[in-house]
Amino acid sequence: MKNDQVTAIVPAYNEEATVAGVVEVLTRAPCVGEVIVVSDGSSDNTIERARGAGAQVIVSKENHGKGYAMQMGASRASAEVVAFFDADLMGLTTKHVETLVRPVLLGKRVMNVAIRSRGRFINRIAKHMPLISGIRAMRRGVIGEIPPKYLKGFMVESALNYFCRSRGYKYGTVVFTGITIRHKYDKVWFGKAVLQYAKMSWQVVKAIVVVRVARVRGRF
Repeated sequence: MKNDQVTAIVPAYNEEATVAGVVEVLTRAPCVGEVIVVSDGSSDNTIERARGAGAQVIVSKENHGKGYAMQMGASRASAEVVAFFDADLMGLTTKHVETLVRPVLLGKRVMNVAIRSRGRFINRIAKHMPLISGIRAMRRGVIGEIPPKYLKGFMVESALNYFCRSRGYKYGTVVFTGITIRHKYDKVWFGKAVLQYAKMSWQVVKAIVVVRVARVRGRF
């Protein structure tokens, strides 16, 4: 693999409707040398769709959570720069991919995080809010240096953010326009979707507290 290429990693749990589209874009991006999809306990056709689109697929029979899938993908990556993309993205283009990874490849940032555009006012606020986006590029060593217990579930994103901040690593954001996601309401019935969003929000808040306490105690 060339030094100017990255490994694109796509954690996926039952995303047969969109994973192939994400993989197809990533395989066309000039900066991407390999695409790895981590099927985290999928019971639908996610694995077949991902392979058919050209991705290497790592299969976990059980669902361990997003953090586990990200670690597993990074451990198999050939490149020194890894980029993570959600499997339910719609509207992704090769230009988006290049914009995300270029600052890391050039050494201007250790990590770069993409946030979806929601209008000028919201975008401005979002840059100062906790960055919980799953679309991010980084030096592979960043995720490798964080203790695995802080990379569980949705804690992974807060851990990555705080790890870079606490060590003075340069990281920042880029706004993606034209990107949408397949919402939970489209995947499961409404009541279950509400519960899933509530659980996710609680995990994010909990993660912010946990990693900061760990840092104070010298464990992070």
